[in-house]
Amino acid sequence: MARKQATEEKQKSSARSSEKSRQAGEARRKQASRKREPAHKSAKSRNPVIRYFQETAEELRKVSWPTWEETVRLTVIVLGTTVVSAVFLGLLDLLFRELAALLV
Repeated sequence: MARKQATEEKQKSSARSSEKSRQAGEARRKQASRKREPAHKSAKSRNPVIRYFQETAEELRKVSWPTWEETVRLTVIVLGTTVVSAVFLGLLDLLFRELAALLV
């Protein structure tokens, strides 16, 4: 019976130590992964001008570019809004010019 208890104690102790070592290993891996920088960041130049262009190119790769149809549609909307605004302001200018001519 004492032998059985000793064996069980040994197994429990072994399980606890393996659990602790597993947790310690995970903690070390987490720290190591925090310290490491992604490969693309280490390739950046120390020169600020070159780094600026590298970062700009990196950001342009992330951009979601519009399709040709979206570009045409949005361009037509902008041009239409510009024409309508120009006509409206032109009519207001004409109205105020006529009112000023009546006063003078």
